[in-house]
Amino acid sequence: MSTTSDAGAAQQSDRGWFRRLRKPILSGWAGTTLEFFDFQIYALAAALVFNRIFFPELDPALGMLSSFGTYAVGFFARPIGAIFFGWLGDKKGRKLVLVVTIGMMGVSTMLIGLLPDYHQVGILAPILLLLLRVVQGLGAGAELAGATVFLAEFAPKRKRGIVSAFVALGTNSGTLLASFTWLLLAMMPEDMLLSWGWRIPFVASILVTLFTLYIRRHLDETPVFKSIEEQEAVKQIEAETAARAEQIEEARKPLGEILRKGWKTFLLAMMLRIGESGTTYLYQTFLVGYIATTLLMDRSIASAGVMVASLLGFITVPLFGLLADKYGRRIIYRYVSLFQALFAFPALAFLQTTSVASVMLALIGGMSIGMLGMYAVQSSYLPEMFGSRYRYTGLAAAKEIGALVSGGIAPVVATGLLAWFSNSWIPIAVYISVLALIAFVATFIAPETVGRDLTRESDAVDDPDYAGRSSAEVLAELDQPIPTPEGGHR
Repeated sequence: MSTTSDAGAAQQSDRGWFRRLRKPILSGWAGTTLEFFDFQIYALAAALVFNRIFFPELDPALGMLSSFGTYAVGFFARPIGAIFFGWLGDKKGRKLVLVVTIGMMGVSTMLIGLLPDYHQVGILAPILLLLLRVVQGLGAGAELAGATVFLAEFAPKRKRGIVSAFVALGTNSGTLLASFTWLLLAMMPEDMLLSWGWRIPFVASILVTLFTLYIRRHLDETPVFKSIEEQEAVKQIEAETAARAEQIEEARKPLGEILRKGWKTFLLAMMLRIGESGTTYLYQTFLVGYIATTLLMDRSIASAGVMVASLLGFITVPLFGLLADKYGRRIIYRYVSLFQALFAFPALAFLQTTSVASVMLALIGGMSIGMLGMYAVQSSYLPEMFGSRYRYTGLAAAKEIGALVSGGIAPVVATGLLAWFSNSWIPIAVYISVLALIAFVATFIAPETVGRDLTRESDAVDDPDYAGRSSAEVLAELDQPIPTPEGGHR
């Protein structure tokens, strides 16, 4: 039997999947938890205190814009990290990259907590902050995609939605941990918070880093990548010298190859990501500052709302993962993105009442259902859309460029809209809705991919078994019994 068949058979085996995959699941969950903890504590710090720590000479509005600007810088670095580490992951293995990126993120986050402030070293303080954000962004650019690919390539076909949802559960865990931390910090006297309290979560994140590094060092490479390695070894032995040289030259330009041959998949993945990432950072970052500074509510209320929404995510994320396995990726993503687009208007209207219950309702709907629903499905959908040859590079680049043009600039754009339209909430609701509708439109173009064989080199849009077929057709074929050599079924 070929290695491709072996890898496919390994993916199809559903028995004892959780016991067999507990270490990869723990690795993906812990790494994504760290990434979102790092980014969320930075986002909350940018929204609540960094304007006074690193930009105290500016007026409050400019200070807030500058603070969110440093936040956006990390997103500009992420596509660069995604392309480089994605290429490395496709050539040298997923495990190596996941170890390197988690180290970069953890160390840079800890160092942010040790930075001097503006009053101590002047302009050098925000410059150092920007540099560390770049390093953090380079590592984060491949971490999320790496964990997504890693789990998807380990998972059985009919369990891929729920297994891959553990990556989304990690985003939820990181957000929850960061929100709870800031909720506690908000109870500190303001002078203590500004002098040293804000540093605690940044420095403490190194503990999660060390735990995740320990787990990842003891992991095996994914069966899909092992299969690819073996196939490439056979090709290199059989190929002529000129052909091998051409292959090597192609491998050095993975992004160019993706954009030339797989631009449809790349664009669709970006569109799906824009709807999720843009709305994520508006709810988790911009609205936290908006609730505290524009609506003048206690700063702990928004953090508490994010925390409650994250807690509920431990129910909604596995639920949407299971629904994606049962009904297909495309249809669930379509309904959730439509919900996010429509819910934006009542959510912002709820906030105007300035009641705690309304804040909770707005954040729960936007985060627990809209944001985490899309992310739970995306964790299995996007890896299945890409072929095996450049899956890591393509997925990482599409996710991070999509995040850059949506989530990375979303708080800055929203802050500008708020100032331009005299604090009106309607442009913010329209902005959220437009981002979600981009993903909604993509679901009518992207193919259904549930249960796709991840060892296939072609993208799903070019695969006749998936392109142009409905979710019901793909699911019906997937659920048919597999013939055995003896003529029976299994």
